[in-house]
Amino acid sequence: MLRNQKIPAVRLEDKALAAYLDSHLIGSSTGVRMFNAAKRTWKGTDAGADLARIEQEVASERRELKQLMRTLGYRRSLFKAAAARAGAVLGRLNPVNPTRSGGGATGQLELELLQSALRGKECLWRTLLELVQAQPKLDRRRLSELVDTARRQQDTVAEIMQRTVPERFIR
Repeated sequence: MLRNQKIPAVRLEDKALAAYLDSHLIGSSTGVRMFNAAKRTWKGTDAGADLARIEQEVASERRELKQLMRTLGYRRSLFKAAAARAGAVLGRLNPVNPTRSGGGATGQLELELLQSALRGKECLWRTLLELVQAQPKLDRRRLSELVDTARRQQDTVAEIMQRTVPERFIR
């Protein structure tokens, strides 16, 4: 690069990032509900204790995401907030596992959906890590910790699936 040539300024697309974070905030609310339902499904088992711990972690991370949005000066979309409330009412029905059974296909699908939700959360933190240089209010160290936590949570759910799959599909 020539000595007098200016480096173009990096400019964050705040509107796009705000919408992205708001969507993940809605997803995190769903994730908390999903882990709460799974915790009840597996109550009294080792898996239930693991799922209860992850539920608490996901709820804490949701609060952290909400705070991050405030720190960045982003506000929730009123439409998305209303849609999230409606989804919460419908989500209480737990259409994936209405009988709260850890057995059969419904138990397997419930665990797979938890895996998917955790992977989506990991993608959020990884995306924000890529934006640290453009947004100094993002904490690289904390985001790296959140990525590690999401990976550990995924590993825990994967281990539960592996350990309990014979209960669901083998007689």
